[in-house]
Amino acid sequence: MNIYHHIDEFKPVNNAVVTIGTFDGVHLGHRKIIESIVSLARETGGETVILTFFPHPRMILNPEDESLKMINTMQEKALLLEQLGVDHLIITPFSRDFSNQLPEDYIRDMLVNKIGTKKIVIGYDHRFGKDRSGSLNDLLHLSPQYGFDVIQIPEEDIDEIAVSSTRVRNALLGNDIKQANALLGYPYFLTGKVIRGDQIGRKIGYPTANILIEEHYKLIPADGIFAVTVEVEGETHKGMAYIGSRPTVNGVTRNIEVNIFDFSREIYGQQIRMNFLHYVRGDVKFSSLEELQAQLAKDQQAVLTLLSD
Repeated sequence: MNIYHHIDEFKPVNNAVVTIGTFDGVHLGHRKIIESIVSLARETGGETVILTFFPHPRMILNPEDESLKMINTMQEKALLLEQLGVDHLIITPFSRDFSNQLPEDYIRDMLVNKIGTKKIVIGYDHRFGKDRSGSLNDLLHLSPQYGFDVIQIPEEDIDEIAVSSTRVRNALLGNDIKQANALLGYPYFLTGKVIRGDQIGRKIGYPTANILIEEHYKLIPADGIFAVTVEVEGETHKGMAYIGSRPTVNGVTRNIEVNIFDFSREIYGQQIRMNFLHYVRGDVKFSSLEELQAQLAKDQQAVLTLLSD
């Protein structure tokens, strides 16, 4: 898949089959749309193009609102879209100037001149241009003039997609990992860099890799212990992840750590991926490190049992 970080990097392609959206989560609802554009492109000898935006429009238009958390980082989203067979991903920097384009200018300049759209797959509620005044009706009205076809995604499918995204977020924030993964169609995952911690886990026999998630907008599940698999150095290992502020040692910052089973290599500075498979228990303050150590032994056994199913 080719990735472009600005529309000006893209050159029009033959029979471009286009869709537009944030596709946060790339969940099962989104996959129906993506599978449809891939199928259309094959039928017409064309190429698939997804136009997305970063930062998310809400981050620019409502910067004081820090409540928006995304299921995927842009890098994670690109990986998922590539796995679905998308040919081109255009990541357009979103700005107030960009949002002030008139709808016809957006259609002519972006979709027609710069992408070469021949078919666009879009939902009934898609809005674009100044004050979000552009709509499906503008695309339908201008399609004969500019020579592209408009394929409308049924309203019930669009509503289902919106509901699914909300349900995924709520499930993760409520530690219903099973529900989130069922909606996504894949295990929810975090990717981040391994950084140095204070070595407390090592002292009690459960060394952990501390993970730094650099993207502040990335959704993190609620605090607790989780059964995970960890992808590191091209290998996949079983592990036990922890999210929380470590109340037993009077911690004040929220940490993301993982004890990778049967693994002892130094991996500081490396990027790793944690796939969340099961929720084990919530975060608890223990009276001593010895009591914590005893509980971690039970947690490890529970994780091994869950991951052996």
